[in-house]
Amino acid sequence: MRDVIIIGSGCAGLTAAIYAARAELKPLVLDGHEPGGQLGLTTMVENYPGFPDGILGPALIENMRQQAQRFGAEFRAGAVTDVQLDGRPFRITAGSETHECRSLIVAAGASARMMGIESERTLLGFGVSTCATCDGYFFRDRDIAVVGGGDTAMEEAIFLTKFARQVTIIHRRREFRASRIMLDRARTNPKVRFLTPFAVAEVHDTSKKSVEEITLRNTETGETMKLPVEGLFVAIGHDPNTAVFRGKLDMDEAGYLLAHEGTSTNVPGVFAAGDVRDHIYRQAVTAAGSGCMAAIDAERFLGREGD
Repeated sequence: MRDVIIIGSGCAGLTAAIYAARAELKPLVLDGHEPGGQLGLTTMVENYPGFPDGILGPALIENMRQQAQRFGAEFRAGAVTDVQLDGRPFRITAGSETHECRSLIVAAGASARMMGIESERTLLGFGVSTCATCDGYFFRDRDIAVVGGGDTAMEEAIFLTKFARQVTIIHRRREFRASRIMLDRARTNPKVRFLTPFAVAEVHDTSKKSVEEITLRNTETGETMKLPVEGLFVAIGHDPNTAVFRGKLDMDEAGYLLAHEGTSTNVPGVFAAGDVRDHIYRQAVTAAGSGCMAAIDAERFLGREGD
C-alpha cells in the first residue's frame, strides 16, 4: 500500500515527487508512455528559472528525477493501462503490475499532435518545435513556417514574428478554423504570409540534423513544391493523456481534467497537475508549480485522514 502514486514523470510529476518524498510519503512514480514529458523531447530550455545559461530539456528532467530519488521517491517504467477509482484504496495497473494507494496524483501531461511523418519526429528539437513560447527565441531573423489552421496556429505565428524574418502559415484547407479576430490579426501582420491548401510531405535535412527546407504537397492537385525555412512549428493542437480516466474523473470536452480548490478532482484523494489539466499555459514552470500544489494537497488530504 502506497501513500501516494504519481502518474507521469514530466515537470509536474517530478516536482510532485520531490515534495511528496520530502514529506516522507515515499511516492511511487509511474513514468507513463512518454517518460520525461515534452521536456524530454526538446533541446535547450532558456526560460526555466535558475539557469541563466539555459539547460537541455533532458538534463533538466534528469536533475529533477535525481532530486526526487535523493529524498526517497521510487520509479517504475511503463504506461498506465487501467485505474480503479470507485473506492479506496485506488488500484493502478501499469504493465503486468497493479499498485494500491491512498492518494493519487495524475500528472500524465498532454502530447502535441504531430503530422505523422518520420522526418518531423527525427528533427523534433532540431528545428522542428511544438512550442513557440519555448523555442521562438532561437529563430531570430530566420524564415520559419507554422503548420495549422486554428487559433493556436495564428497565436504561434504572431508571437514568432517578434523573432523571425518571415513566418509562413501552412494549412491543408483554404478555410480556417481560427476565429475571425485571430485570422485578421495574422493577415494584417506584415511578417506573416499564408500557403493553402498545402500539407507538409517532408522535412529536410535529417542527415544534417537541422531544418533547411520542407516539401509541400498541394492537397487539391497533388503537386509538390519546396519551401526554404530554418524552422517548423507544428501547431495543430494537443491531446491530454487522459483516455484511461474517461468516465472516472471529470474532464472538459477536449479531455482535460477539471480541478477545483487547488488540484482536487471530483474524486476525493485524486489530484491533477500539469498539462493534463492546463491547456492555456503549457509551460515547464507552470507544470512544476501545479506539481508542488498537488503534492501539498495530497499530504494535507492524508493528514486529515489520520486525524
